[in-house]
Amino acid sequence: MASRIDSADVLTGSLLGEEDEPLAPPSPSGVDRPRIERAVREILLAVGEDPDREGLRDTPARVARMYAELFGGLHEDPRAHLRKFFTERCDEVVLVRDISFNSMCEHHMLPFTGVAHVAYLPGERVVGLSKLARVVEGVARRPQVQERMTEQIADLLVEELHAKGVGVVIEATHTCMTVRGVRKPGCICVTSAMRGMFRKRGSTRAELMTLIYGDRR
Repeated sequence: MASRIDSADVLTGSLLGEEDEPLAPPSPSGVDRPRIERAVREILLAVGEDPDREGLRDTPARVARMYAELFGGLHEDPRAHLRKFFTERCDEVVLVRDISFNSMCEHHMLPFTGVAHVAYLPGERVVGLSKLARVVEGVARRPQVQERMTEQIADLLVEELHAKGVGVVIEATHTCMTVRGVRKPGCICVTSAMRGMFRKRGSTRAELMTLIYGDRR
């Protein structure tokens, strides 16, 4: 069963912004920076480094600020971005392609980066295009696995927009594969989640894949 993001799991809410408002780093509220700093200092000591030498003196604070940004999605509700919608008649696929994202693999705490392609067949609700990018951002900025992230984005669109169909395809490079372990740079992981008409009707799913990849083959 796909993992879901419920409002009860979110510590603080994020209100809707203007359509032309740029994506901004998440608020660091709820992140215990001093605790992160102490933990990073302990890691430096554990690997045999001197956390008091000049080059590392400010590293714990820098890492704490970084984690506050990378995990900011834990303290916002991505559903909020889909709750300002328009009632429009639209019977065709709406697709936002190549939404870039950065996330953190929860298994090794190493980043994975890539693009998300998010599409839906509207029922009566149409959402601003930037909101799809904000949903991706909110779901990505937390400890994640790509498979769950793909499912969560799809389920949020189905539940909040009552869409006839939703398709999410994510392509990402995982540094836990490229810089450690098997060490195979260039590998791309592709995951997909199809809901409604994209799952039931092969021709509709094929249309989506053509829209995503057709001009790049």
